[in-house]
Amino acid sequence: MSEPTQKYSITMPRDIAEAARARSGPSGLSAYVAAAVARQIERDNLNELIQVAEAEHGPVTDEEIQSLRDQLQDARRQQAQGGVEAA
Repeated sequence: MSEPTQKYSITMPRDIAEAARARSGPSGLSAYVAAAVARQIERDNLNELIQVAEAEHGPVTDEEIQSLRDQLQDARRQQAQGGVEAA
């Protein structure tokens, strides 16, 4: 069952509205805008979590970020090769 909907009136720059309408496809502009707003809410929630974590544990260093990116790249490479190799 889908969530109940309500009609809203929003204002946005014409070029953005036209680009969104052109990309919205068969689901329509309302669904396209709703999905974009949902993604923004997820990002806002994640940013709030990051702020709380950094307030408690300090900011994540560039070295930590790079280390995690390297680990992710290694995991993707191993997955593409058909499995995880023994360490």
